[in-house]
Amino acid sequence: MLKSRKELDAELGGAARAWLDEALAEAAHDAATPDAPGPYTSPPWELRYAAAGRQCGPEHADSVRSLLLVEARAPLSSVTRLYEQGTAAERRAVLLTLHRLDLGSTALPLVEDALRANDTRLVAAAVGPYAADHLDPHAWRHAVLKCLFTEVPVAAVARLDDRARGDAELARMLGDFADERTAAGRAVPEDLRTVLDLTAPADNGAHQAPPTAAPAAPAPTEES
Repeated sequence: MLKSRKELDAELGGAARAWLDEALAEAAHDAATPDAPGPYTSPPWELRYAAAGRQCGPEHADSVRSLLLVEARAPLSSVTRLYEQGTAAERRAVLLTLHRLDLGSTALPLVEDALRANDTRLVAAAVGPYAADHLDPHAWRHAVLKCLFTEVPVAAVARLDDRARGDAELARMLGDFADERTAAGRAVPEDLRTVLDLTAPADNGAHQAPPTAAPAAPAPTEES
């Protein structure tokens, strides 16, 4: 989980906090400066992005990198460069932050690239809020299957309940996947059953009032 600046300040040592202050100031300056760097020049905050793990510790690197991206209001060019040229850890931080940037659907190629990878850390980061908002139904279904295939917990899939609800095509794909696993003598992941349950259509009659019982017939009289 990404940490806030306040949480980082409480956990980082003095030197790391000072480094973060300078890095965020550089990112904010870049965001406020209209002149973009040349095509072969990276803004200084991008160099800070790569150094975050060394300066603040690997356990804080994702959060620090995310703060830098947000503070810089990172454009697609920077986000793409940092992803394509970065280590797996640097790529993960990009993926974890996409939903916090004003990129629309333009960063989908990065998500799609991560979903083709076999690195489960990237797959888990790729199925976050940005994917939930922007992946089309076909691609999103395959992202869920990728999680099952690579044993990434489906808890990592943002808005799984909303997007899986009543999805008959996803249910079919899950059934096919389960059949393939069974035929190969392999166990069906428990997470598959969890998602399959979510695909059940909503019970439209769940909130309807029960039918009113017919009035009882009057008791017979001596004249009837």
